[in-house]
Amino acid sequence: MIETPRLLLRPHVAEDFEACRAMWQDPDVVRHISGTPSTETEAWSRFLGYFGHWQVKGYGMFSLVDKSSGQFLGNVGYSDFRRGLGADFDPFHEAAWVLAAAGHGKGYALEAMTAVQQWLDDSFRPEKTVCIISPDNSPSLRLAEKLGFRAMRQAEYNQKEVTVFERSLPL
Repeated sequence: MIETPRLLLRPHVAEDFEACRAMWQDPDVVRHISGTPSTETEAWSRFLGYFGHWQVKGYGMFSLVDKSSGQFLGNVGYSDFRRGLGADFDPFHEAAWVLAAAGHGKGYALEAMTAVQQWLDDSFRPEKTVCIISPDNSPSLRLAEKLGFRAMRQAEYNQKEVTVFERSLPL
């Protein structure tokens, strides 16, 4: 569990599913991710994967919760999504964030991901971390830059163009 001034980042619990499903079914939320709202089955499989990732890898996605209201705001963390994007990407911890509409535009993603990066750096000391972002997703591109990610190259993932980023840790 990680706490920031406004947020609680904790493992997912079964009660998070309905809010998580609604987030993944929101067309505005998935516009730059898959472009297509998730089905109930897809949302459930993704949700179960959050639990399994922690079991297998020892890290994963956190449930992002507003400390004052208890409202579910999204998922943030690092994962191993097995994307098949190459040796400069696949072996490294992949940063990921997705916020429900209620969390947009409030600085929550930066606050949460800054805390998650510190946790990952302290816990795993990776030589670098990576992420992919749609070139049309201006808010996430700005966030990646603030988090210290630098563009490496363009790639295609799931028949969509993405920008591949890396963040190197100082030695």
